[in-house]
Order: sequence, then C-alpha cells, then structure tokens
Amino acid sequence: MARKFQSAKKVIYVFCEGESEQAYLHFLKDAFHDVAVLKYPKSTGVFEFALDKFTKDSKYRNNIDVVDEIWLFFDVEISEQDKWEKRYEIIKQLRNLKKKPKIRVRLLMTSACVEYWFLLHYKMTTPSLHTVADKERTLQQLRNYVPDYKKGDEISTGKIAANYPTAIHNGEQVLSALLSDGLPSLEDTDERNQWLALSGKTFTTVQEAIEYLENL
Repeated sequence: MARKFQSAKKVIYVFCEGESEQAYLHFLKDAFHDVAVLKYPKSTGVFEFALDKFTKDSKYRNNIDVVDEIWLFFDVEISEQDKWEKRYEIIKQLRNLKKKPKIRVRLLMTSACVEYWFLLHYKMTTPSLHTVADKERTLQQLRNYVPDYKKGDEISTGKIAANYPTAIHNGEQVLSALLSDGLPSLEDTDERNQWLALSGKTFTTVQEAIEYLENL
C-alpha cells in the first residue's frame, strides 16, 4: 500500500556489466538512499542475466509489482553491434514484466570502458575509444587524477563518484555535440539508444540516471 504515496521511494533494480560499475553504484545507493532503493545482485551481468533473474528467480519474480525501473549499466563495444536486436528484444520483455504501469528500462551506456565515464568527472574529453590502447590511455588519464584507482575498488571509485555534478555537465555536452553527427534526439528513446549503440561514437548516458535520482 505504501507504494501509492508520492513520498514513497522509487525501487530500482540495477544490473552491472562489471565490478567497477558495481562500485560506482554503491556510491549512488548511499548518496540517494532518501529517494530511491537501489537493488543489485552480487554477480555481474546485464541483458540475459537480468531477464533470467526476473523470470527464474522467485526472489526477483515475486517483487516485480514494486519495481519502478530496471537499469542496465554496461560498456558499448563496436564488436558487439550485432547484439543490439537481441538486446532490444530483452528490453521489451523486461518492460512487459509489469503491465500497468510498464517498467522503465534505462540504459546506462558508456563507450568502450566505464573509465571514460569516470574521467568525465574531472575533464571534458571525447577521445577515440576503439582499441585496447585507447582504453589503456583513458585509464592512465584517470589515474592522473586518482592514482589509487583500481577496477572494482569502492574507496577509489567513491572518490571519483563524489564529483558526479561535473560528470553530468560533461556527459550532457558530449551527447549534445552528437546531434550534428546525426543523433536523432537527446530524449531517451529506443531510436536514440539504437543510434548510440551502433554509431561507434564516444558517449555516455550514465548522467541521465543520476539526473533522474536528483529530480526525485
């Protein structure tokens, strides 16, 4: 019954591709605990993993009525462009787990490596992120700001996450610049997300999820 009150916290289930995303989510869970309940499994995995949890795990399936949003937090790789259609089918299945209202599925996407999103917490940049060497350069640039950063480490990741207002601003700038390259819209739509996933451009949409939390 409590879910009928406007003051009730939003219930969001988050599925992360890796431990670094989970470490960042740990910060968000604490920072926004007054407006949202962020739940996530200890294991990592996104599309198929999320669908399996809600269709095969009774702990998830029995809570579906209180779920407001499902977030999928992952890197966009050029080598995985052919997976978009299958992933989109899973997105539609997740939305339909609850009929009225349908569940909002939010894609927290970042080109190639989550460290690019982390780097935006300190500087505005749009590097090429197509190769292993590109990712390594991004990691080294991040460590110029946070020398003790390690993948999956909650302490160093928390230091980074504390600068999220800067990352929101920079992430918005990155997306807006893509309008001139053919981005259909800044609005979070299937058409836009497909364009981003297949574009090969450098971008992130993680800032939109944090803005949602800020606006609650």
